[in-house]
Amino acid sequence: MSITIVASVFVFGLLIFFHELGHFLVAKKMGIKVKEFAMGFGPKVISWKYEETTYSWRIFPLGGFVRMTGEDPEEAGEPDSFQAQSVKNRFLTIIAGPLMNFLLAVVLFFTIYFAFLGVTTFPVQIGQVFPEGRAAEVGLQVKDTILTINQEPVETWEQVVREINAHPEKEISIVIERNKEVLSFSLLPEKDYRTGHGLIGIGPETVRFRLLPSLHLGARNTLMFIAFILDSLVKMFTGEIPANLAGPVGIVSIVGEVAQTGIVNLLSLAAVLSINLGLLNLLPIPALDGSRLIFLIIEAIRKRPIDPKKENFIHFIGFSLLILLMIAITYKDIIRLLF
Repeated sequence: MSITIVASVFVFGLLIFFHELGHFLVAKKMGIKVKEFAMGFGPKVISWKYEETTYSWRIFPLGGFVRMTGEDPEEAGEPDSFQAQSVKNRFLTIIAGPLMNFLLAVVLFFTIYFAFLGVTTFPVQIGQVFPEGRAAEVGLQVKDTILTINQEPVETWEQVVREINAHPEKEISIVIERNKEVLSFSLLPEKDYRTGHGLIGIGPETVRFRLLPSLHLGARNTLMFIAFILDSLVKMFTGEIPANLAGPVGIVSIVGEVAQTGIVNLLSLAAVLSINLGLLNLLPIPALDGSRLIFLIIEAIRKRPIDPKKENFIHFIGFSLLILLMIAITYKDIIRLLF
């Protein structure tokens, strides 16, 4: 239980902190007065003031906020208020939160490759040969450099995987270099009946602490998950796949399970959750960042702002509905965990 609590506080705290930090930093850059930077909701557990901003940690950790001057209609006339800024500056201040979640995902994936998993070598070398695999049967060895597969030059491990996966139970030729000697092997990849892919039982040689390749993989993984989640959302809304939502209780349970499998998996989960949080906040749902961006776009088109009281009322209704939805999802999570 303790590892679940620690891991959950770490993951939720990291995601919320980076999201609110995005709003905070851009607001400060634009000259907007930030009254409070809060982690959590409800009564304050601890707080302190530095310059014009109060920093607080509140009792309920599932959330946070940055309170800026001018978000209340009564403060709109103040020169350092949010409303006194141009549409562009307000748009950048709002979108900075979700963008920081995407940046956090890049940083987490980068950390995984840089400090833990490493990146594949160039030229491509075999780092593992599994005893029961067909690569071991024909004599492939660790440190062999793969030159070609089916007469096609190999430059990345992804090419190796793609070519082997594409030929289950079909003969392929692999040319390698070993101790300055070029050798050729023919073998039939075994079919994985779960995926239908071909496998021969090898893994890549990896090297840790490589800055640019790790950063490249961090950015690539983030973009890949953004595309995957967007595609899944579209399929959920169109009914192609069932809606499978998890609330705070369900996510805490998942975080606890993943934390027990190691730091790499926990960081990977945190990166995916950060991407989810960023995309969720960009949805045009009242009370979320996406809805506020929509209001700013409408203001830019019509050349005048929407009545702040009406906008705040819409956000209040949206927030209330989100709370009700969260309660319903949490109830389902509890029932699923208990039964």
